[in-house]
Amino acid sequence: MTDLNMPLSGPVIQTFPWTNNFTINLGQSSDPAIEKDALTVASYGKQLGRIGEALIVLLNHLELGDLSPDEDAAICDLKSMLREIAGKKAKHGAKLVLRP
Repeated sequence: MTDLNMPLSGPVIQTFPWTNNFTINLGQSSDPAIEKDALTVASYGKQLGRIGEALIVLLNHLELGDLSPDEDAAICDLKSMLREIAGKKAKHGAKLVLRP
């Protein structure tokens, strides 16, 4: 079993069945029981995917006005990443594929 330790929040370990027992250990959590229970609702990938989809909706409908160059670069980088992820989702036949 291979562990990937990331400096996020908890001693929460998630095993991915398609990776031969590959796990992610996310370090210390303020409440490991909540994190473990939340994973019964949706994996970290699913949670991040939903956040990305919601960001796409907001980006497609909001006027951002005057942004600094750094802020504009951050939004452009996010949109680029979300477009790439949408392409991967489409390639795998996902039912919902939103693009910024």
